[in-house]
Amino acid sequence: VAGIILVIMGALKLGTVIKFIPYPIVVGFTSGIALTIFTTQMKDLFGLTMDKVPADFISKWIAYFEHFDTINLWSLLIGLASASIVIIAVTPKFSKKIPGSLIAIILMTVVVYVMRYHLGITGIETIGDRFTINASLPGPETINFNMETINLLLPSAFTIAMLGAIESLLSATVADGVTGDKHNSNTELIAQGLSLIHISEPT
Repeated sequence: VAGIILVIMGALKLGTVIKFIPYPIVVGFTSGIALTIFTTQMKDLFGLTMDKVPADFISKWIAYFEHFDTINLWSLLIGLASASIVIIAVTPKFSKKIPGSLIAIILMTVVVYVMRYHLGITGIETIGDRFTINASLPGPETINFNMETINLLLPSAFTIAMLGAIESLLSATVADGVTGDKHNSNTELIAQGLSLIHISEPT
């Protein structure tokens, strides 16, 4: 439902409203996202052993400091190396087409593989440790829509659509400032809406 709302917004060219948002809001929005992402990554960066991470910002940092004695030095070293400014800064001298961050991820993946299976170093959690990856595609299922279901989902779907639209368009605006390009706001909304419709799966 949120995807359909976004497609309709794009078709009605409501994406152009983004140009009326003041630039300080864009800067504040970007800084807020950066700080939020930074905060959520601290547990994994330091390899902290925690049963549950609080949802709000201040409680997260309190919990981090309370569990700081569980730090895993190998996780910290890998995290700092994979996020190294050196790798990201040196990469453009060799290749301008491949992002330095991508090279850092690939390089550190190989390093962790060697450390785990050839050097016997454990304690570095990987995606495979945390999640079960299923390579099979889900079978097609029929989605039954009726007015009762739509009325029930509409308030939440509208909120999701608005948040998705604002975040997507503000991020595109920030990207424009970095690349010197100019995005098409309405196309962004339609594409995001279609992607939401595509990945939606009935539960």
